[in-house]
Amino acid sequence: MTTSTEVLATLASLEDGKIRAVNARHGDDHAVNLTKLRAVAKDLKKNDELAAELWDSGDTAARLVATLIMRPKAWSEAQLDEMLRDSRVPKVHGWLVSYIVKKSPNAEALRRSWMDDPDPVVASAGWALTSERVNRKPEGLDLTGLLDVIEAEMADAPERLQWAMNETLSYIGIENPGLRKRAIDIGERLGVLRDYPTSPGCTSPFAPTWITEMVARKSAD
Repeated sequence: MTTSTEVLATLASLEDGKIRAVNARHGDDHAVNLTKLRAVAKDLKKNDELAAELWDSGDTAARLVATLIMRPKAWSEAQLDEMLRDSRVPKVHGWLVSYIVKKSPNAEALRRSWMDDPDPVVASAGWALTSERVNRKPEGLDLTGLLDVIEAEMADAPERLQWAMNETLSYIGIENPGLRKRAIDIGERLGVLRDYPTSPGCTSPFAPTWITEMVARKSAD
C-alpha cells in the first residue's frame, strides 16, 4: 500500500518552478502540473485514510490529491467544516467544495452554517453551495431574499466572497425568468467584474453578460 510519505515524495519530484510562478499569481502555492497530479490520484484510487494523512501534511499539492481520493460520504459535517476553515489556498478551497462538500450528505447543513460566517472565505463556500442549489434544486430557497443580500453586500465584499455571490446572482438570473430583469439590473448597477479580462470565446463573469449569454444558449438548444 502506498504511504503518504511516498506520495509526498512523488509530488516533490514533479515540482516545476515555472508552474509555481504561474500559480502564485492566483494565490496558489504548489508547483505540480494538475494533469500529472490527477494521474497520481488516479493511481491511488479512493482511500480516505491516506487522504486524511495527506491533508494533515499541510502540503498544497498533497491536499489537492486528498480531495481527489476522498469519498464524500465518509466525512462528517464537523470534519468538513474544520477542513474548509483550514483551506486558505484558493485551489484547495475550490476543489474541497466542488469535489467533496457538494456531494456530501452534509452539504445543506454546511451551506446554512457557512452562509453568514464572519470569515469571508468560509462564507464564500456557503454561497458556492447556494449557487449549486439555485442551479439544481432551488425549492425552498428565498431567491428574492438572496437578491436583497447580494444587492446590499456584494459590491463591498472581499474578492473570493464577491465571486461566489456574483455566481449566485448569475444563476438566479439564468434559471428564473421572473427574477431575471432584477438580477441583470443589480449586476449593471453594482458593476462587479464589469471590466474583468475575458479570453476570446469565453463568457464574461460580469453577471448581466453571463446571464444574457447563457439564456440565449438555452433558447438556442
